[in-house]
Amino acid sequence: MSRLEAKKPPLFISEPLTKDAVSQSLSLLSGILKSSYGPAGQLKQLHNGVGGCVCTTSQSSALLGHLSVSQPVLRVLTASVQNHVSRFSDCGLFTAILCCGFLENFRSLNVAPFAVIKISRHLLSLCMDHLKSGACGCRVSVDFSSVEALVCLVRSILTSKPACMLNKTEVDHLTTLVLKAFVFTVPCHVETNAILGKCVIVPVKGRRVLDSTVLPGLLIEMPEIQSGNPLAVKRTGSNMIKIALFSVSMSGDGFNPEEGTIAVHLGVSLEVAELNQLLDLGKQLLNDEVGLVVCQKVMHPSLKQYLKENGVVAVDRAGLSLMEPLGCMTGSQPIASIHSLSPDCYGSLKDLCIESFASKHFLHLIPEDTVICSLILCNRSETAWDELKRVCETAEHVLQLTMKEPLALLGGGCTETHLASYLRHKSSSLPASTFKDLDCSQTQYQLVAEGFCRSLESVARSLSHNDGDTLTDMVYGHCWFVPSGSPCVSKWSDLVSKCGCGVNGNAEDLSWRFLQGQSGSPVLQGCPKEPSVKAADFLTLDCFAAKCSGLQVALETANLILDLSYIIEDQN
Repeated sequence: MSRLEAKKPPLFISEPLTKDAVSQSLSLLSGILKSSYGPAGQLKQLHNGVGGCVCTTSQSSALLGHLSVSQPVLRVLTASVQNHVSRFSDCGLFTAILCCGFLENFRSLNVAPFAVIKISRHLLSLCMDHLKSGACGCRVSVDFSSVEALVCLVRSILTSKPACMLNKTEVDHLTTLVLKAFVFTVPCHVETNAILGKCVIVPVKGRRVLDSTVLPGLLIEMPEIQSGNPLAVKRTGSNMIKIALFSVSMSGDGFNPEEGTIAVHLGVSLEVAELNQLLDLGKQLLNDEVGLVVCQKVMHPSLKQYLKENGVVAVDRAGLSLMEPLGCMTGSQPIASIHSLSPDCYGSLKDLCIESFASKHFLHLIPEDTVICSLILCNRSETAWDELKRVCETAEHVLQLTMKEPLALLGGGCTETHLASYLRHKSSSLPASTFKDLDCSQTQYQLVAEGFCRSLESVARSLSHNDGDTLTDMVYGHCWFVPSGSPCVSKWSDLVSKCGCGVNGNAEDLSWRFLQGQSGSPVLQGCPKEPSVKAADFLTLDCFAAKCSGLQVALETANLILDLSYIIEDQN
């Protein structure tokens, strides 16, 4: 008989943020995230202790997905960031670093947590109002009648992940392909509720990035097809190819013993009966002038041969991932039964052909109206390809978000330092009624505001990984990076040429200063001016929707953690 153990009482941890273990874990996580941030971020190699695949990345979705977090406080933080990334795909590291910065700066203040939460929410509202106003100096309007801003947006995403290992020529090539693929997914005929199509990424590993290309329609890998043979396919009277899409197995093993027993008459073969039923289905497909049959699961070899002999192309094992884009592209409805077919379930294609890339052969499905396309994505190694796939998916999602809200924010740390400058100016001129409404003193407000600004600036400083100085200017409030090992000079303009986003040059005297936290420096008094922003060739841009959401998620998550009084852990 097994020994019964008495239940252990739950473990109560009061004021978790004051515990050394939590502080050390938070500091460690913050260091990992900061060192991974930006185009010069350091790669992380993640693997478990019992084998399995190794992930080399600097991307937040992969980092947080592979990290094992035991501290309950950090689990709240990582889960919140992962939820943001699942909705926006971008600005995951920004959100996580900013949240860590808020926690590190706010907990060191001699201000009660409830006051910090109220004041920080007011500061957040000032930020959001500024970002959504026409006078915001770090906001850029995106004109979809021109590609300049879109090119900058996509290029900024591609160059932000060094694990992709791309040179400038490859970045330019992929930027063009991602934009071309996105244009394919936009419907030509806009209705009341227009729905964007989809770009399906086709993996080709071990090839040059410059071999990547994009094609309208879908590619289905078919190793048995020979590229030299012409493809004869049955067509309708209007010269279209009718397609039937099956989501049910067509292998002839439809009987499942778990569903019960079947009584079979003596001399009757169940296998032969099922095969005859499949061949009858094939005859009906021929009578309905179907030229292409795609099955998500397995198709019986005899049925495939019968269809092939009668000019019908048969594809099986298409997989679940292709079913939705196939239905969207062809207008066909997935058929869930082999016993009854409705004429309304068929779709149509303009053409079929065979494409070959590297050693792979594909069936190319070409639609009449293109809203689905295939991006044949190549990279030299599996690690670099995995990272590149995630980056291209992020770029596609960012373009979709930008179409919904055609705005972008200046990147390279300039939005963060600009907002910090704006908040310092704004918080120094608030009326007394604001402090009364927030039930706080002006001193408390200024302390929290300074912590808020330092948190924003810590994100900008995280972009520099070479021990060089990070500056901000007193005119526009933009971020500037000084290369490490630079000589001491009397003018900063001799060392910096452009700000982080690329908008401002060093032609005018911008009165640079060190960012807060690096040395004692004067606080910017005036409101930062709005520079004339034009989508230059090398402008660094961030997704407006993703960054605004990241700012809100970072603060709300930090406030939630600050408000924790107890953690109760079950010890059983």
